[in-house]
Amino acid sequence: MKPPSSIQTSEFDSSDEEPIEDEQTPIQISWLSLSRVNCSQFLGLCALPGCKFKDVRRNVQKDTELKSCGIQDIFVFCTRGELSKYRVPNLLDLYQQCGIITHHHPIADGGTPDIASCCEIMEELTICLKNYRKTLIHCYGGLGRSCLVAACLLLYLSDTISPEQAIDSLRDLRGSGAIQTIKQYNYLHEFRDKLAAHLSSRDSQSRSVSR
Repeated sequence: MKPPSSIQTSEFDSSDEEPIEDEQTPIQISWLSLSRVNCSQFLGLCALPGCKFKDVRRNVQKDTELKSCGIQDIFVFCTRGELSKYRVPNLLDLYQQCGIITHHHPIADGGTPDIASCCEIMEELTICLKNYRKTLIHCYGGLGRSCLVAACLLLYLSDTISPEQAIDSLRDLRGSGAIQTIKQYNYLHEFRDKLAAHLSSRDSQSRSVSR
């Protein structure tokens, strides 16, 4: 399976150095190949559609025409406060109106999800990919939280890829601004141990309830 040629691929600067965009520029999506983790699918990453902030002036109606590009599921990591700040308060509703299944998992800007929330995201993403659903994820800039989740997915789907390899894959795709904070960097290096502990705890609780 090849990434759609109709959508441009690009790298974004960090959140502090936003790209100057106008509403005529198509929303730019980077497609992460999951072939190295034995999956034939691609995962899309992009910045916030419809964003109006500083020098960024996107057109939310044009940006949400993602169904025509084949997008079936979208994972949004912005908080509702951010969606209001960036003048797209109704973005989640717009996705639903376009017939796109929307998964909202708010993560604080520059932060990381707790391991239970991250496990839920991983499980939902895996279901989408196994069902061959074209899936897109985004936060504000498409660099910090989105790349963190994408890197976690690589670690989740394969035992052989290392945290550094996962980070390098996202930086090759999205630029050096991907994985933006020390907290996010450390989270990836601790991800497998935390995930294993979480799953073990969840299994233990499940067994005790079933007795």
